[in-house]
Amino acid sequence: MLQYPLVVTARVDLLLLLLTLLSLWTRLSQLTYPNAVVFDEVYYGQFVSLYTKRIFFVDDSGPPLGHMILACGAYFGGFDGNFTWNKIGAEYPASISVASLRLLPALCGSLCVPLVYLVSLELHPSHLSAMGSALLLLLENALIVQSRFMLLESVLIFFILLTSYSYLRFYSSPCCSWSRYSWLLLCGAAASAAVGVKYTGMFSYLLLVAVASLHTWRLIGDKTLSHLNVFLQCAARVVCLLIIPSMLYVLWFFLHLSILNRSGPHDQLMSPAFQASLEGGLSRITRGQPLEVAYGSQVTLRSAAALPLPCWLHSHKANYPVRYESGRGSSHQQQVTCYPYKDVNNWWIIKEPGRNKLKVSSPPRVVRHGDVVQLVHGMTSRFLNSHDVAAPMSPHAQEVSGYIDFNVSMPTQNLWRVEITNRESESEVWKTIMSEVRLVHVNTSAFLACTGVYLPDWGFHQLEIAAEKTLKSSSGWSVEEHRYGTSQEQKEREAELHSPAYIDVNRKMSFWAKFVELQWKMLSVKQERTEHKYSSTPLEWITMETNIVYWLHPSTNAQIHLIGNPVSWCWAHLSLLTCLGLASVYLLRRRRGFKDMPDDVWGHFQVLSCVCVGGWLVNFAPFLLMEKTLFLYHYLPALCALHLLSPALLEHAHTHLLRGAPRAGARVCTLLLFVAVFKSYHNFCPLTFGSLELSAKELQDLKWKKAWDILCRLNRPVT
Repeated sequence: MLQYPLVVTARVDLLLLLLTLLSLWTRLSQLTYPNAVVFDEVYYGQFVSLYTKRIFFVDDSGPPLGHMILACGAYFGGFDGNFTWNKIGAEYPASISVASLRLLPALCGSLCVPLVYLVSLELHPSHLSAMGSALLLLLENALIVQSRFMLLESVLIFFILLTSYSYLRFYSSPCCSWSRYSWLLLCGAAASAAVGVKYTGMFSYLLLVAVASLHTWRLIGDKTLSHLNVFLQCAARVVCLLIIPSMLYVLWFFLHLSILNRSGPHDQLMSPAFQASLEGGLSRITRGQPLEVAYGSQVTLRSAAALPLPCWLHSHKANYPVRYESGRGSSHQQQVTCYPYKDVNNWWIIKEPGRNKLKVSSPPRVVRHGDVVQLVHGMTSRFLNSHDVAAPMSPHAQEVSGYIDFNVSMPTQNLWRVEITNRESESEVWKTIMSEVRLVHVNTSAFLACTGVYLPDWGFHQLEIAAEKTLKSSSGWSVEEHRYGTSQEQKEREAELHSPAYIDVNRKMSFWAKFVELQWKMLSVKQERTEHKYSSTPLEWITMETNIVYWLHPSTNAQIHLIGNPVSWCWAHLSLLTCLGLASVYLLRRRRGFKDMPDDVWGHFQVLSCVCVGGWLVNFAPFLLMEKTLFLYHYLPALCALHLLSPALLEHAHTHLLRGAPRAGARVCTLLLFVAVFKSYHNFCPLTFGSLELSAKELQDLKWKKAWDILCRLNRPVT
């Protein structure tokens, strides 16, 4: 029975509330300033526009969730995608809601501060230590800058911290409470989101899986639990930390491919089947093509080689030189190349050996797996040929040519066996777009392939085609454009090649096929590494040797830089070295039988060290092995782990290492240290928010390192 009056009792952590409000103020205030494109907004903005217009794209920097989050903010702000993101500093028109473009990253960056506070409490330091960690994040200039613009690092850090907090809440909850698994479920979802924002989120996810595996192994060895209890707990961990994240990861791509259903600038990176599934582009060209390849079919053959641009089997009225620059001789027959553009010289006719017919019969006689065919170049009528002559740029392989009879005892060898690699049966029919085939030279068993090497001037810098003795991925081909030939005579056929006729055929590509192909392209097709003025190496991040100029006012000295708080940056790395030193000493002494602290305190120190040092290591060490252009902001997730460590380590030293010493001095030093952090934050605020114009002298004073690029519009540059 209800008791009146109804009373609700709530416990509010006022310190947490205050930190959250301060974080929201530093990240969300004056979010529309500057009203111009800032640094990497020029990069992410292009993808936001493509999302708004539902145009397909490929970004090799990470999965699509991060772009979808940015596009979501733009969508709710009424952005129509009609803005050209081609220049840093370009003014946003009044029709664009700049606040909506930057809102979600700023909100995620704001929530990182209270999350760090909560994570620190779960690691068992005091509220003061947790407040210290939150203050370090609150006053970290680099994190503020990265949160206030349409960028993804703040979103990534938010999901990493949410993953850590959820797992720690799960681990610290009573084992008898099954409601604790709601935290584990949230942990798995947050981990999947971190990976979905950027692939670098995978490093934190792997650390989570390693820690959870260790805890599960201890759980299995707990003899106080029944076998059923252990099995259910292990199964819950597998579901929440492995299966659910995998399903959500696939979901991000499902949403991505469902939204982006229109042809776009990156179509050419994908297979013909993928392109044909998009509205416009290749689907417009191939709509209604015959599905089954027959004798007499006119086709274009696209190479499956992993090249930056697609290319098609091609020939033209030019011969190989009699001798190459190296002195080797050639057949001097017609060149066969791989050409990265649509061209009428890409058309070939599938001919049946022993018959002179070059048009499709009625009914069509289809080509099947294992059939031997001849390929006739549509515009020159030369047969695709190979022989025991070295290829021009790859002497280990055979030359491929359009056969010309020079009456020099070089017989034709123009028979090719069709092998369908993705066939479902041995009598599989060769299909347009859907079939992946290898063309095997009957006389030598070599595979027709694009070597990826560019020919010199005599080959018009097109790609080399050769017959490879060994099977390679570049040996695959697929029919992209296809029509049933109806003309036998050369002149009629040339006219036909310029005016294709279509037959209505509908074809689709499954989501899983598109998912696998897109995943492979994102992981394998990498952009060339380019040097950038503000790029840096991982070792330079530790000492903050470089900064990044994000924005410069077009007429004044107001500017925004990605520069961290030098005091907290230095404190973080000194804490890392101190932690490693203390851990080494503690381990050696405990090995010799000395216990410097109770077992529960030692356990808390181990957890703190593993989470913070491990979090720093997995988010820093992989960059040492990466061959890509790196920037200072890549270090921010690792830096957050050290900001978690610094106050907790200071509290550990105060509580357990200075037990016999006067503590008043330690408290004063700690207070002075935080005052120095705030003073450093305040000094760099003009470069963090960009709202104040500084004089040349003031800019000079902020150049703490000689390598920093502080800009000045006055005649006398800052040196």
